Amino acid sequence: MSRPDTVRFRYHQALLAAAIVAVVGALPLATAAWYLLPVLLVPLAVAVWAYRAGTDADAGELRLRALAGERRIRWDRIVELAADPRGRAVARLDDGQEIVLPAVRRTDLPRLVSVTGQTLPDAG
Repeated sequence: MSRPDTVRFRYHQALLAAAIVAVVGALPLATAAWYLLPVLLVPLAVAVWAYRAGTDADAGELRLRALAGERRIRWDRIVELAADPRGRAVARLDDGQEIVLPAVRRTDLPRLVSVTGQTLPDAG
């Protein structure tokens, strides 16, 4: 469960609903023969990813969550937050590495930065 001072970004829940529909749709095929059972793995993996993947931010760090795993990045390692041409939020680290923040869009950057107690300069 997230703490009150944690900001969470997740993908739209319609992805989860679509994955569940795909699981139900794949059931007749998967149960037709034992060797077709792995067909269910794809929509199940998409369902788990849609539920789990995203970015959590608090005053101390960012947590980037994927299908299986999590990466933690302290705010002091982040040199710059920006948006790529596709509108996704990108964090540039002190070692020059650029990381796309899952489920965070350009318009979410002020909310992401606000959890640190700072504000973004006006882009005027």
